[in-house]
Amino acid sequence: MGQFVKVATTAEIENAQSGKQVEAGGQAIALFRVEGSYYAIENTCPHRGGSLADGMLNGVEVTCPWHAARFDVRTGAVLCPPAGRGVQCFPVRVSDADIEIEL
Repeated sequence: MGQFVKVATTAEIENAQSGKQVEAGGQAIALFRVEGSYYAIENTCPHRGGSLADGMLNGVEVTCPWHAARFDVRTGAVLCPPAGRGVQCFPVRVSDADIEIEL
């Protein structure tokens, strides 16, 4: 079991169209808010390294801005090529207005 680390506040991630890149444990992580729930996945697309936090969010799917690979922000699963694999998903909890992820 990992340790929870504060990465943002709820006020910092109100935009439902894209995510927010945060750093934790030396990793770049993409943080998303979908219908009041928060999700965290590895920020770097495994295809060519695009920032998933900069991608367009449509429901629970984020599209990489470089080559349009799609990922499920709830699980990190790849939904559409050209990415050949998913990305790591991190457990998220909200305490008061703080968003924490488990590393």
